[in-house]
Amino acid sequence: MEENIKIAILSPIAWRTPPTEYGPWEQVASNITEGLVKKGFDVSLFASGNSITSAKLESVCEMPYEEDRANDPKVLECLHISNLMEQAERFDIIHNHFDFLPLSYSKLIRTPMITTIHGFSSPKIIPVYKKYNASSAYISISNADRNTELTYLDTIYHGVDPTLFTFRKEKKNYLLYFGRIHPEKGAHRAIEIAKNSGYPLKIAGLIQDHSYFETHIKPFIDDKNVTYLGNVDPVLRNTLLGKAKALLHPISFEEPFGLSVLEAMMCGTPVVAFAKGSMPELIKEGVSGYLVNTIPEAVAAVGRLGNVVPEKCRAHAVANFSQDKMIESYIKAYNKVIEKNL
Repeated sequence: MEENIKIAILSPIAWRTPPTEYGPWEQVASNITEGLVKKGFDVSLFASGNSITSAKLESVCEMPYEEDRANDPKVLECLHISNLMEQAERFDIIHNHFDFLPLSYSKLIRTPMITTIHGFSSPKIIPVYKKYNASSAYISISNADRNTELTYLDTIYHGVDPTLFTFRKEKKNYLLYFGRIHPEKGAHRAIEIAKNSGYPLKIAGLIQDHSYFETHIKPFIDDKNVTYLGNVDPVLRNTLLGKAKALLHPISFEEPFGLSVLEAMMCGTPVVAFAKGSMPELIKEGVSGYLVNTIPEAVAAVGRLGNVVPEKCRAHAVANFSQDKMIESYIKAYNKVIEKNL
């Protein structure tokens, strides 16, 4: 692909790109944007005005709507998406990270669109993807997250810059839960696993379900056996992941990917995860962690953490989930879509 082609990256505007704390879709959009710029491509990032990027920033709102509740999210979303689509002819390809709404423009513009599907919030949105199956190339973020009714161009795993995650061979004696505080993510199961394993647990993440937090998490927080650190920034995230004995990821849903799993492995920290969704694609058994199905199995896996070699754990992450590997895969995908559209 010629570096002088013009690429538009459409990021969500719920959070800043990259996010200051939570915001996985925005984080991935940022990783791709910055990776493409490093390769010499002409990239415009459509995101909130406070976003930080080495690309050209295009925005219709200064602050993301989750940070400025005075704005109506739907209004900002309409203005944000239309801002790109009304100048689509400026670009050779559009990379959509904004779920299904931008697809409704795909037959109204001549610029080809590639859509990374970050998961399906509900089966109710599938008809939109089905309608635009032929006019937008779809990328799945794991093989586990593919819908049988859709056609995909490729599966491209998320990637991060390894230099942003500090490798630590020596670990502290604590287990870590890092993610949304929501029943399906399993913070309450992490508490039980840690208790039965004899290790203190540190919890970090956005409280998405406050009722769940109040009833299933807060009663166990004593700042000794269980500590809640809040929704942490990237610097503290790096430290927490790197020093943890293991990341506990006891999910109860078919998770499309799981950035924290990748980030932990980049630090040389093994992951003990329930074998659902994409977890078997991310974790190499015995090398970067363990796949389990029950809490007792997770406790037993914690007892085998000494068998995991931190250097091999990081090597697995670098080999399979680096930013460079992800960017090279997207460049190939862009090439296919642009050539098809000529």
